[in-house]
Amino acid sequence: MPPVTQALIVANVIVFLAQNSSGLPLVEWFALWPDENFELWQLITYSFLHGSVAHIFFNMFGLYMFGSDVERLFGSRFYLWYYAVSAVVAGACHLIVTTAMGTPPAPMVGASGGIYGLLLAFGWYFPQRRVVLLFPPIPMSARTFVIVFAAIELFLGVTGTAAGVAHFAHLGGMLGGWLMIEYRRRYSRRR
Repeated sequence: MPPVTQALIVANVIVFLAQNSSGLPLVEWFALWPDENFELWQLITYSFLHGSVAHIFFNMFGLYMFGSDVERLFGSRFYLWYYAVSAVVAGACHLIVTTAMGTPPAPMVGASGGIYGLLLAFGWYFPQRRVVLLFPPIPMSARTFVIVFAAIELFLGVTGTAAGVAHFAHLGGMLGGWLMIEYRRRYSRRR
């Protein structure tokens, strides 16, 4: 496993263990709050907190599955920036959409925004790679997988289905990933 992917997984697990055993109010301090409790650092710190064992398991599984190949392709430095920008844009999109929709303020946690950014990069650079859904186990190309997940997130976000899930943050992570892909393409052309 490449070093940044491994470090992100380890950091997320350590924070999750501290969150559940230290007694410190980590969610109050570091989750993303869309109200007067908002602090700028929360745009990145929220992504290291998780709401449950299943939440962190699936996010870390996604980080491992998609992040390893993307890190090998991008190199560790750009990969870390890519992941961070995806998480920050995901958080910003969540704040904008929840404010615009008048959603009651609730803290947001989870690495999903960064993971959805990685998912976009995986589908973009490895479009024909086969991916199998967990439930139901349907094999499909990575490109199709990304399109299906984006469509599901958009549908769930617009309809308000699956309340408590930050669907627009997931889409924001993809937007952040796309912005970084465009930056990478333009920067590499100049060189």
